[in-house]
Amino acid sequence: MSTTRRGTKFAALVVGLSLIAAACGGDDEETTATDAETTETTAATEETDAPATTEASTDTTEGSTETTAPAVDAAMTVTIDLAEEAVWEDGSPITVADFQCTLDANLNTPGSISTVGYDQIISVEAGESDKQVVVNFSTVYAPFKTLFGALIKAAAVEDCSDISTDFQDINETSGRPYIMESWSPEQSVFVPNENYWGDDTPVTERIVMVPFADGDTQNAALLAGEVDFIYPQFYGGITAALSDPNVTNKVEFGGDYEAFYLQSDPNRGGPFSDPVFRQAFAMSIDREAVFQQIYVPLADGQGSLLQCGPIVPGPYCPENAFADQYDPEAAAALLEENGWAKDGSGFWAKDGEAPTIRWIINTGNVRRENTQAFLIPLLQAAGFNVVADNCDAACYFQQRLPALDYDMAMYISTAPPDPGYLTPAFACDQIPSDENDQQGQNSTGWCNEEATAKLKEADITVEEEARATLIKDAITLMAGDYVMLPLFQFPKAGFWRTDKVGGPVDAELNNYTAFINFHQWEDVDGDGQIIIGAEQWPECLNPVTECANSSWMVWTTVFPLLPGVWATTNEGTYEITNLVTGEPEVVVNG
Repeated sequence: MSTTRRGTKFAALVVGLSLIAAACGGDDEETTATDAETTETTAATEETDAPATTEASTDTTEGSTETTAPAVDAAMTVTIDLAEEAVWEDGSPITVADFQCTLDANLNTPGSISTVGYDQIISVEAGESDKQVVVNFSTVYAPFKTLFGALIKAAAVEDCSDISTDFQDINETSGRPYIMESWSPEQSVFVPNENYWGDDTPVTERIVMVPFADGDTQNAALLAGEVDFIYPQFYGGITAALSDPNVTNKVEFGGDYEAFYLQSDPNRGGPFSDPVFRQAFAMSIDREAVFQQIYVPLADGQGSLLQCGPIVPGPYCPENAFADQYDPEAAAALLEENGWAKDGSGFWAKDGEAPTIRWIINTGNVRRENTQAFLIPLLQAAGFNVVADNCDAACYFQQRLPALDYDMAMYISTAPPDPGYLTPAFACDQIPSDENDQQGQNSTGWCNEEATAKLKEADITVEEEARATLIKDAITLMAGDYVMLPLFQFPKAGFWRTDKVGGPVDAELNNYTAFINFHQWEDVDGDGQIIIGAEQWPECLNPVTECANSSWMVWTTVFPLLPGVWATTNEGTYEITNLVTGEPEVVVNG
């Protein structure tokens, strides 16, 4: 049961997981600020320098049973009672030590993409026993349910403060219904966790996940009965392509959206680090033409051009903030006023240099390849030397995007219900750099101090209307800086063979965690297994580093294996899991 002090309305706390950015299908992959999710924080910039928990903690790794009072400087305390029966795959108990390890790993591991929120924790301590976790925060942190969604087993790693070399090609830990028996570039295999304590034990003895080179190959495999279920990126004509008496589907609109992103970090010196050039380029893109050419056929006439920015329509959408930006004549005038002129090749140049703009997508994604084929000639005619600079999904989402090794990108973001993901995705202090050990998930390199302050204030604002205003103001500032161009709210789709798999297959397809309930699916054809097709395949499985920037990695590894306190639902809400005995107690101190 949640408890508050001084009348603070904690029912108004809106919470979410991190952003999974990028592409959920068709050789797409998503970038995630996992448990972050992911996919993904505080009011004033200086408040991100909360004391490191590795120095403020109190021997939690020893499983102390001494009751601890809230830390003296704690603005908020969350007390979590773990189920006595909750254990890891080897039968060892899940305790406060695993929460401390999760905190240390996310906060201190070089290359961690999910420091936001964890940097607001003063300490993690044992309460009445090592099954009671007391988390003290330096701020009243609104998205606290974004944290501890995927626990790191302390006994499984040598150093909780640096797990960058752990879990590269398998994760043998689990606090959920299945364990991972094997993983390879060809497939992964899940079998029941014999020590799982929950009532939702696996229905099927074996789950196999297999990757496919492209959507056509995957579709053919489903029609041939070689796989039982696929989770493709929706496109116009896919329902007809998968027409079969034994194939059914479900399509829903959720938190997915696709956009163009312009890498603007001045420290990396790309063409869009020049704000004038970036603005002129963005003003030269006719998003409505892209929508008509690419998305209208895809969605069979459903949907409209997204104008909200990096969020779908709802209470946090600044309506029309990105509308009416297309103005090629004004773009040309802006460049000329600032010393740009077209060179002999017809490209905009300054001081004799015409920038080359590297546009990256993941190879094999037909929709994005079609977008490049449509838009690059138009941009070149407008004077911008845009070239395709593509690579496969693992290269794109787990390597180049986290390293900001691009100029223009296009991907789908799978966002959780709460807008807290915007802070790790766009705050100034979340730009990876040598100074911060390459931590953070701001892969656009955009830094607007005013927007960052608003995002961080939103994360400690519990009044819903005030929080929404802060979020919308920050996104409006983003629109004025021309760092991203929203395109389309993307539908989620699942297709499966009713002669091979049954049960609640369609129950969680719109969830941030995708087909998370596959442990409840039934093996209809009696072959002893369910085979799930994957449109991409990760190259590494670490739940904290850039490996977790891939949606397909977290969907197929992190979410099915690692226990957490809260989980997202198909309806876009949050609920406690069976890891805990009840809703954690939340106390606002002071």
